[in-house]
Parts: sequence; C-alpha cells; structure tokens
Amino acid sequence: MAYRRNKGAGVWSVKTPLWLKKFALADDRETANGDSVLNFFDAQNRARKLARGTEADSDKLVTVAEALDAFETDLAARGGAKYNATSVRNHCSPALLTKVVALLTEVELKDWRNGLIAKGLKLSSANRTGKSFKAALALAAARDKRIVNTSAWKNGLKPLKAKGSNAPPRDNYYLPDATILAVTRECLVEDSDFGALIEVLAGTGVRESQALKLWPDDLLDADADGPRLMMWCSAKGRDRDPEQRALPITPKLAQMLRARAIARGPGRPLFDRIWNMALRFRVVLERLGLDLSLTPYTLRHSSIIRQIRSNTPLRIIAFNHDTSVAEIERTYARYLNNASDDARGGLLADAAAPVLDNVVKLAR
Repeated sequence: MAYRRNKGAGVWSVKTPLWLKKFALADDRETANGDSVLNFFDAQNRARKLARGTEADSDKLVTVAEALDAFETDLAARGGAKYNATSVRNHCSPALLTKVVALLTEVELKDWRNGLIAKGLKLSSANRTGKSFKAALALAAARDKRIVNTSAWKNGLKPLKAKGSNAPPRDNYYLPDATILAVTRECLVEDSDFGALIEVLAGTGVRESQALKLWPDDLLDADADGPRLMMWCSAKGRDRDPEQRALPITPKLAQMLRARAIARGPGRPLFDRIWNMALRFRVVLERLGLDLSLTPYTLRHSSIIRQIRSNTPLRIIAFNHDTSVAEIERTYARYLNNASDDARGGLLADAAAPVLDNVVKLAR
C-alpha cells in the first residue's frame, strides 16, 4: 500500500510489481466514511482485497494455498510424490495459506522454516519441507510474471547447515548384518506390512519412495537362483526421465515378494504408504536395545557401506543405489579408506630397492 501527499487531500494506492492504482482519499482533511475517504486501517484492508482480487477475477494474484494446489497437480502429472505438496500444506497456518505469493517476504518465510525446527522437526526434515515449498513458489512465479519477489524464497528458504556437518559419518551409519537381520525379524513381528517394507529397504538399500513404486510385474523371479527386482529410480534432480533398473535380490526376499504379490493381486502396488515409519522403527530399536536416533535410512547407509567393504566397484554401487560416484566418495570417504587394501599393489615395495655398492666414487 502507498500513500501520497498532494496539495489537497492525500491518496491511498495499492502497488503491485506491475501497476499502481489509486483507490481512495486519505482522511487528512475529511472524516473517513468507509468508502471514498479511508483511514489507514480501512485503506490497508482495501489494499489487501485489491491485491488479492476476488473469486470472480481471473486476473487475481495466486495465494499460497492455490500455489500448493497447482504444485500438487503438477507433481501428479509428472509422476512425482504428492506428499511433497501435502507436507508443506500441513505445516502452513490458515493466515499463510491465504496470503498472496507476490506479497511474501524473506523474513516471513525464514521465520516459517525456523518455526518447523522449533516445533520439533529435525533440521533435515525442515530443509526438505522448505525445498518443496520453494519449488511450489517457483512454479507459481514461472506461471505468473507479475510475481517477481523470487528472492524471498531463494534466501528465506535456503537450506540450513548443521553445525559440524562437515564431520565424517557417524559410526552408527553402519549396522552389522546380524543386527539388520534382527531388526527385520522384529519389524515383521510388529506388523507384516511394515516388516515387509523394512526387509526390502534392508535387502536393496533403496529409498522408501522407490519401494513404494513397486508393482507385482516388477519382480523377476523366473530364475530362482538369480532373482531381480525392477526398481524405479527416485527421479531426484531436474528433468530426469522415468527409469527402472534391475537390482539383484536374494531368493528369500524374492519368495516373500512373490507371496505378497499373489496376496495383493496384480492391480495393487506391493506396498501402501506407511505413516510414522520413523516412530514405528524406533519402537523396534528400543525393544532391541539399539540407538534410538537411527532411522530406516540407516539401512541404505549400511547397504552402501557393506558393498564398499566387499570391494564392489563404486560405479556399480552408485548404479544400484541410484546415486553418483561423487556422492559416495563425499559421504563415505572414511569407509573407502578402510576398504582400499586392493590399492596396496601399487605401493613402492622396499624389496625392490637395488643393492648399492659400498664403493663411492669421488667427483673430480
């Protein structure tokens, strides 16, 4: 909202990125009447209505709620997870949802993201939710050129970095095979659906979002000794085409998945989304006396580290886990160092040193 002092009475105007519109006189010389002459508070309310438009106005600026709806529709059209939109909406107050995207500020968005952490979300979860919110707002700006305050979410929702995050991975990134088998057995006792999903995560090292895309036809078990699972890539990154990769699995895991496919039928995915995965996983950890800070993602870390220690080529590990060699080298550097015994063949061997004559020639 803008105010301009003239020779006569001042005027109230509403200013957007593309236009400035006068809508009433200020009550400098006349008493406010709620229509043509407005005090500051009435002018502020009128400016908000003009900026946001009405339901019948096709040219109105989009609100946060509408931006999230459009983002959810776009995700569905591209085969993405609609949870990326719904998770943001669940953390937005009614006041924020009704606010126009073009009027959002950097401070406002930063306070919103920091509020997620204050409510108890982990730093990584808050950053992930903020990243989804940023994508929704960027989509709204791409569709409406009047939205020019892109720096509000580029800076306000910039991911936070934990103090000491450059430290090497924690020791409990890796769980021994016996511990993982005990966890999967206990998860099956907790709930058959939950346990089956945990068994897939432990046996393949994939992300939960990838396992949720599996259908009965994705199980290739004609060869009983060498079953495979056609796993969808996570589509992380910009403009990646949908892709499936054949991952080797154990015959035991293949038998479990085949029984599950028969029970659920060909028209349903192998798994439904299980809510509160981390909380249910923690119950099992407590029962087994393990570190309660672990999450199901530890199974992915353990799978990667297990293959590193078995000297599997990094390119194969990256391919099977839908990541990159560079990411593995960055995240698991200290495990690479422990598993590099094959590099000893290139060391300078003391035994190869020549036997020197004890007669030393003097220079002339």
